[in-house]
Amino acid sequence: MQVAQEEEKGKEEERAKWYTDVIQQSELADYSPVKGCMVIRPYGYALWENIQKPLDQMIKDTGHQNAYFPLFIPESFLQKEKEHVEGFAPECAVVTHGGGKKLEEPLIVRPTSETIINYMFAKWVQSWRDLPLLINQWANVVRWEMRTRLFLRTTEFLWQEGHTAHASEKEAEEEAAKMLEVYRDLAENWLALPVITGTKTDNERFRGAVRTYCIEAMMRDGKALQAGTSHYLGQNFAKAFNIQFQNQGGELEFAYQTSWGVSTRLVGAVVMGHGDEKGLVLPPKIAPIQVVIVPIYKSDEEKILVTERCKAIAAELKGSIRVHLDDRDQYTPGFKFNHWEKRGVPLRLNIGPKDCAKNVVELVRRDNGEKMRDFSQDGLKEKLEELLKKVQQDIFDRALANRKANTVSATSYDEFKALLKEKNCFIEAYFAGSNEDELKIKEETKATVRAIPFEQKVEAGAKCFYTGKPADKKVLFAIAY
Repeated sequence: MQVAQEEEKGKEEERAKWYTDVIQQSELADYSPVKGCMVIRPYGYALWENIQKPLDQMIKDTGHQNAYFPLFIPESFLQKEKEHVEGFAPECAVVTHGGGKKLEEPLIVRPTSETIINYMFAKWVQSWRDLPLLINQWANVVRWEMRTRLFLRTTEFLWQEGHTAHASEKEAEEEAAKMLEVYRDLAENWLALPVITGTKTDNERFRGAVRTYCIEAMMRDGKALQAGTSHYLGQNFAKAFNIQFQNQGGELEFAYQTSWGVSTRLVGAVVMGHGDEKGLVLPPKIAPIQVVIVPIYKSDEEKILVTERCKAIAAELKGSIRVHLDDRDQYTPGFKFNHWEKRGVPLRLNIGPKDCAKNVVELVRRDNGEKMRDFSQDGLKEKLEELLKKVQQDIFDRALANRKANTVSATSYDEFKALLKEKNCFIEAYFAGSNEDELKIKEETKATVRAIPFEQKVEAGAKCFYTGKPADKKVLFAIAY
């Protein structure tokens, strides 16, 4: 038993080192002098922007508007919603002095913005005509984490947080479901990460919410990562902040609300969901550079010929493909190959004098290492556009195959524990245990209920794997980041 535990600990340390090395060597981020914080480097920020841009458009397309709210929140605001403050109190950073003086009331550096936004909603909402109120914010937040990891769990991180108010429970529930679908679309069609959609258990839901919905992704090592959440808040915050409106019948009613968010954690999801021993593997849709061109020559004469051809190809591709010509003289082609492999650029074009003469390029795919020699330069832009679509799909298919291969079922607790000792995996199991049972499983195995999947096929006479009681639902367990 001890040998097995030591081996697993060694694997965990190796995976953690691989993850950190990939991020630093690909220049996505670096450590800040402030413990637990990170500096997002230009390449990493470009990747975040390519995630942010399509999501921002989807948010706007669903009727939401961007706004901005203060970084500082009066401490008394957090006290208004009991469960919310209990959930966030240990993670809060508190400002007690400003301008050389002690503040009359301490200020919380926002861990999330429900309270400050709902204070404003109470001012803005008087009538049913003012609803729905659909607001999104792009911001930084601070949560004082004890154990941090670049992008996945940092003291300060970037995110978007949506906050909405509605006239009915039905409308608010539909909003929460709609935004979860937006997140699923982003994860699967842009990040190439297949996700499970479902509901969180009471132990795992957002504090202050009635229900929390989630998308859960499997990383290449079999662990789970919560990639996004959408919360139906009911009237909890509306009652705490007195967000009331006069309904069409002339009566006062509390608003029904939602909140939802994703963060720079998605960058970490892309690293761990697709990366390999060489470094990043980036889906073309979000890659800062989709095609890199590497000229290869030996003499000055060859340099002129090859560089001119490379520049012409880059000009042809520019506008429809994010292309970069690596014409640095101080580095060898081999160095450049390794440099761009680490950074996960989807396609590389190697061009030498013989390629110019034959009107071809050597094309290399980053995702599977496939080399296509003598790839014609005729109609190159259109062919590369189609190939980038194929690479995007192939990366998704590989991630889906990995999830399917590492998703298993358990019918007893002994089987459940044996499966987790064998490898990291998603475990589907019928579950009818209590909140206390769920916490005990977590304490003993480190596995948590990641989701109660929306898609359920429940067999007649199903029994809970843990208690043996009749069960009417399957849940998804995994060890998570």
